[in-house]
Amino acid sequence: MITIHHLLVSQSERVIWLMEELQLAYELKSYPRNPETRLADPIFLQLHPLGTAPVIQDGAITLGESSAIFTYVLDLYGEGKLRIAPGQPNYADFIYWFHYANAGLMPQAMQYLFGAMAGDDSSNPRAAWARERFARHLAMINDRLANNAYVAGEFTAADILLHFPFGTMSSFAPVDISGYPHIRAWLDRLSARPAYQKAMKLAGHTQDPAQPSKKL
Repeated sequence: MITIHHLLVSQSERVIWLMEELQLAYELKSYPRNPETRLADPIFLQLHPLGTAPVIQDGAITLGESSAIFTYVLDLYGEGKLRIAPGQPNYADFIYWFHYANAGLMPQAMQYLFGAMAGDDSSNPRAAWARERFARHLAMINDRLANNAYVAGEFTAADILLHFPFGTMSSFAPVDISGYPHIRAWLDRLSARPAYQKAMKLAGHTQDPAQPSKKL
């Protein structure tokens, strides 16, 4: 059985959501952040050299990095669910959005986050660059969702990976999506999924992180 080491208010909640969508049995171990520094619990340095979440254990295997964990779980236990197979329509779309979530969007979202936390103002050219680049990402996602209910056409693991900057990460640096109605509609669809609602509760949320006004 897979054990998920979950850091509260972190990307590891996506792994819980993945397991719930696949209806796989797992053990969940949750750890709080340091209340002063907001850093990860020291246990993560014992689990993985980088000391960050998520981390899973599966027998003798210990694995970090969200995309690697998703690939591992889908390959070994997914039975073809939440992905699009090679040769099928939208396969390339699935591959793109699955990898883009952490390789493309998350680095730019972190630039945006660090700028917001540092209090960068509009006169700071680096802050302006980060905002402009992040806006490009938002526009691309919004355009994709204008004619697709989910980024790969159907609901897949790519949607789970892509959700984080619009959900829990927004508690650190709110993302204004008022000008991106298709992202808002996509988040509404994800919020309605029973597996999402259960996973967010298990992850420690009492309210939907993508819709803070709604209780779970």
